[in-house]
Amino acid sequence: MSQSLYMTKHPVVGPRTGKPITFTFDDRRFVALEGETIAYALWGAGIRVLGSDERNGHARGIFCGIGHCYNCRVTIDGVADVRSCITPAREGMEVRSQKGPEKEEWQV
Repeated sequence: MSQSLYMTKHPVVGPRTGKPITFTFDDRRFVALEGETIAYALWGAGIRVLGSDERNGHARGIFCGIGHCYNCRVTIDGVADVRSCITPAREGMEVRSQKGPEKEEWQV
């Protein structure tokens, strides 16, 4: 995606500052700034689907953005069910989507 989807003006979030770090999501490399959450970094890169529901296979993504709904769960460095909306990105971390029973593949 050529255009950045990061917010540039926000009364709470403020400006994007910090040292750039890299991490992977489903074997693709992404850049975040120190202190940014995984969900925010992926959203800014155009990623909307983070996994699928265990019961019906429907796509899951960012919903509440504050850690209440568990909709943004991912696997980080082998640890499953981590909420990406409240977990800061770290240099070199490996993030994977969690796919439900249909094992559907998404275009991310």
